[in-house]
Amino acid sequence: MSLRAVLLLVALLALALLASLALGEVHLAPGEILRVLAGGGDAMTRTILLDFRLPRALVAMAVGAALAASGVLMQSFFRNPLASPGLLGVSSGGALGAVIAFAFGWASLSMWSLPLASIAGAFLATLAVLAIAREGASTEHLLLAGVAMNALFGAATSFVLTLKAGHFEVGGQILFWLMGGLESRTWEHVAISLPGVLLACLLVLPSARALNLLAMGELGAQSLGVNVKRLRWELIILSTLLTALATAVGGVVGFVGLIVPHLLRLAFGPDHRRLLPLSMLGGAAFVLLCDLLVRTLPGQLRLGVVTALAGGPFFLWMLRRGGRP
Repeated sequence: MSLRAVLLLVALLALALLASLALGEVHLAPGEILRVLAGGGDAMTRTILLDFRLPRALVAMAVGAALAASGVLMQSFFRNPLASPGLLGVSSGGALGAVIAFAFGWASLSMWSLPLASIAGAFLATLAVLAIAREGASTEHLLLAGVAMNALFGAATSFVLTLKAGHFEVGGQILFWLMGGLESRTWEHVAISLPGVLLACLLVLPSARALNLLAMGELGAQSLGVNVKRLRWELIILSTLLTALATAVGGVVGFVGLIVPHLLRLAFGPDHRRLLPLSMLGGAAFVLLCDLLVRTLPGQLRLGVVTALAGGPFFLWMLRRGGRP
């Protein structure tokens, strides 16, 4: 792995985290942040930092790392650099679960109700895709099943939203959630997302060599000792888990799992031993910076809108340069 690339992305992530903690309606100097993290500081600064900004930043990092890692897995699974985490209907399933939780009032019962409903919807979507495609199905069948499931869950989400169109508070909550956002994130959201994302990322890393071999084709990978059937299951399960956790705490945040791995592949090459950890770092930094724009720019911006607006032009610029994975 390129040490320079790792150091560059670690530095970017550290600067993004510092900016996220320091900037806002109340600006905090780096010295004040260090004092609070060391156990000192005044009460107001501790409240701003420990109760609001730090948990939100940690959730943003978890969401970004999860979506970027999931994007790498899906791109490897389909052997297509333009694949994304929601390709098998995971994001749309998580969205439907959350929308149902809002519509039936479950979201107000407990801090855990909405995330759990979203995670359940995400895994339900994946199980449905696998059931439709059946055992031993090709990646093309899985892709077609995912497209159909995305359409079905998207239609169901729109139907529930239509039913609640007259309930302005509930309808507003649903719309805001569908556009993604990290407002009012607490340490409970950190507990929901961060441990699971860290565990899934650690489980993903040892599969880097197998993913490199899979890039040569399933038959070539199998001839070199890769259990392709088992690897495909692992990729689907880990990608679903990562995307479900990100969707559960951040809403629908698009584009991260597409652009971050692809740009890093263009910059540092397709070797998954580099690509996986670099994508996790890059995804965490990207979402942190986008969320910082949401907090500091005027207006009611949403995270999902900013990730697309920030990532889209840069992605097109890179393609315009003629880069190829």
